[in-house]
Amino acid sequence: MEERNRKWSIDMRYCQNTSMGHHIITDTWLVVPVFNEAEVVADVITEARKTFPHVVCIDDGSSDESVSEALRAGATVVVHPVNLGQGAALQTGFDYIRDFTDAAYVVTFDADGQHDPNDAAAMVSRARAEGLGFVFGSRFMDRRTRPGFAKRVVLGIAVVGTRLTTGLDLTDAHNGLRLIRRDALERIALNQHGMAHASEIVAALAATGLPWAEHPVHIRYTEYSRAKGQSLLNSVNILADLILK
Repeated sequence: MEERNRKWSIDMRYCQNTSMGHHIITDTWLVVPVFNEAEVVADVITEARKTFPHVVCIDDGSSDESVSEALRAGATVVVHPVNLGQGAALQTGFDYIRDFTDAAYVVTFDADGQHDPNDAAAMVSRARAEGLGFVFGSRFMDRRTRPGFAKRVVLGIAVVGTRLTTGLDLTDAHNGLRLIRRDALERIALNQHGMAHASEIVAALAATGLPWAEHPVHIRYTEYSRAKGQSLLNSVNILADLILK
């Protein structure tokens, strides 16, 4: 409990850790929704914290040891007593960042190991260099990620819908790796608790009028991540949520 209630003192710097040979990014927090990820979450957080020491996990009503595993890896943990959905978990994370930290940026980051912290770091660097309010990760801007044909079709439909509703010309409308600057974060209030939250985030960010970009990222599909939510059925659920919202 003492670890869970820890308060961070934010050092607003972007510094070079020469002994480790990579950058430590101290003004950016990762927001990681967690639901029954005890098998992998400690490893995911441990890897991420080599670059991003500040991580808040929102445990969305897990019934396994996800909370203790996340705490063991050094994350701050906020707990939903019951499962509310990924959109609700992200909103809780955003509220935590706004209310309890001075973070300049937030990165949404999945707990199942599919995201690469190096991609997230590159997105931070790009946002700083180009003065961007937000950066979307895209698995379709290079050849590192190879989703199946059916998944490409479903995600392609989502891209068309997102372009029509938000005006943003995205190549990957439902990629969970996103960077959001603090002034943009202040404009997000998610009402969609299911998978349609992804389109809701895009719409909210588009409404800010801030400069933005897409950045190529690698989605590391594994048997575990596919079982946890990267299936074709999950993509279909995204479309169903959008139609029924």
